[in-house]
Amino acid sequence: MLAKDSVRLETLRGMSAAFVNELVAKGRKPDEALSDEDALAVVRRLAKQRKDSIEQFRKGNREDLVKKEETELTVLEEYLPEMMPREEVARIAVAKKAELGVEDPAKKGVLMSALMKDLKGKADGAVVKEVVDSLFS
Repeated sequence: MLAKDSVRLETLRGMSAAFVNELVAKGRKPDEALSDEDALAVVRRLAKQRKDSIEQFRKGNREDLVKKEETELTVLEEYLPEMMPREEVARIAVAKKAELGVEDPAKKGVLMSALMKDLKGKADGAVVKEVVDSLFS
């Protein structure tokens, strides 16, 4: 606030409002505390919204809005744990594929489901999907 960083301030206020909305949606009082798991889920949701917005604004050639959304995403990512690198996800996916014995591309949903259960909060779902798709191509 003293630094006059308006985008950061706006992002943090939006995050605070999202926390209150989550509490109200769960039928709790707005002044109660969210669990760490719920708070991370809210921040992940906000980050995903920013990523989707960036993609849409790029399609619409609105680079001014892309820059703002990217700045907000950077602020939100400060509050998220670091995601697993693609190489690590690939190693785990290969091991899980062998463990489950999934060879048929029609069964890649089973592998995807098992991986997402194991990697929830540790790896980006888009990265997991790319890795699973690459295993069957």
